[in-house]
Amino acid sequence: GWVEHDASEIWERTQEVIVGALKQANILASDLVGIGITNQRETTVAWDVKTGLPLANAIVWQDTRTANYLDTLSDAQKKLITHRSGLTIAPYFAGSKMHWLISEVPAVRDAIAAGNARFGTIDSWILWNLSGGVRGGVHFTDVTNASRTLLMNLETLDWDQELLDIFEIPRSVLPDIKSSSEQYALTDPHGPFGSAIPIAGILGDQQAAMVGQGCFELGDSKCTYGTGNFALVNTGTQIVRSENSLLTTVCYKFGTEATKYALEGSVAVTGAAVQWLRDQLELIKSADEIEELAKSVPDNGGVYFVPAFSGLFAPHWRSDARGVIVGLTRGVTKAHLARAALEAICYQSREILVALAAESGVQLKQLRVDGGITNNNLCMQIQADVLQIEIVRPQIVETTALGAAYAAGLAVGYWKSAEELKAKSVIANTWSPVKDSELATKGFYQWEKAV
Repeated sequence: GWVEHDASEIWERTQEVIVGALKQANILASDLVGIGITNQRETTVAWDVKTGLPLANAIVWQDTRTANYLDTLSDAQKKLITHRSGLTIAPYFAGSKMHWLISEVPAVRDAIAAGNARFGTIDSWILWNLSGGVRGGVHFTDVTNASRTLLMNLETLDWDQELLDIFEIPRSVLPDIKSSSEQYALTDPHGPFGSAIPIAGILGDQQAAMVGQGCFELGDSKCTYGTGNFALVNTGTQIVRSENSLLTTVCYKFGTEATKYALEGSVAVTGAAVQWLRDQLELIKSADEIEELAKSVPDNGGVYFVPAFSGLFAPHWRSDARGVIVGLTRGVTKAHLARAALEAICYQSREILVALAAESGVQLKQLRVDGGITNNNLCMQIQADVLQIEIVRPQIVETTALGAAYAAGLAVGYWKSAEELKAKSVIANTWSPVKDSELATKGFYQWEKAV
């Protein structure tokens, strides 16, 4: 259940991507008016402010090592955490990961004692390095990332002392919480850009996709298809507390404007299931091969796949769940497994979207989608059939990166308003459902039985 990253490698790769993107776009760093950062939200890193080095591997959002610790919290503590943070009690979030690093890694405790430890989600780590690192990097995060820690109070938008006390995390190691769109610092001229550029946007990846999709109005929603799947609906300035194990989270905050909130449904493993078929089972050589393989059979052959490799997220929140493939016969081929994997992505998405519609009171007539898997036309058609609504994909599917750029552009005045950004969206593809498809009835019923 452990999933880790080397934070130093993430910083090295970030620098490579910066240099490569500028070269590919054939522009100079000095031409940039601002840059935005977007990131895996709950992935947690601790580093030494004097050496600039991570004190341990970053603990990734999918990691489940803290499940037993969370079980030791009292019902009263769990209730307080959920009410203040808007989140459910799960190893997914950053707070218990920070507690684990302090409890289990002597180097972290030593750095805290010396006053040199800094904690943060990946945005904080990237921002600190971009702005100079040991030469004076700033230690900030934004409200969207802070809202994924179990430590931020949704109403005050600040670290909550009672929650910090529960997880035994000193306030001194945490970044200051800022809005999602303001100038935080300039890039270090000695860094990968080679010049001083305003860093002016920070958004967690799913919130960035909301901004990139132009979901600025009450009731606007989208679903991002990545390693996992994440569907959000904008609830405006109202904090809507979930009755059905969804997450209440900050959608975005642009500068001094009112904070916008969202309800979110999260699925742990979707695109990661395709990676598993590729890397562990070696049924395909590249992720995009799965579409042709799945298309080679008319249906799943009675096979249903629940990829609960990291437990199940919304609406089940069972970190003890494990993956299962059911319905196997001698007639089943790797093509049926491939199709079952694509269907699992769509069935899991339906579970959270139905819950979101019920909670928000917004009936979905259309779903905006983005992320890598949306290039898989078969998967998107299955999704339309499973949901029985139209699926819409924008021209730019990497809306996460786009949203970070939008936030930065607003902060430096490159764009004047959210309305201007919304007008930029161009639809590339739509998928209409096959009316009364069996995928929406019998298929979903069988998949729920497998769950």
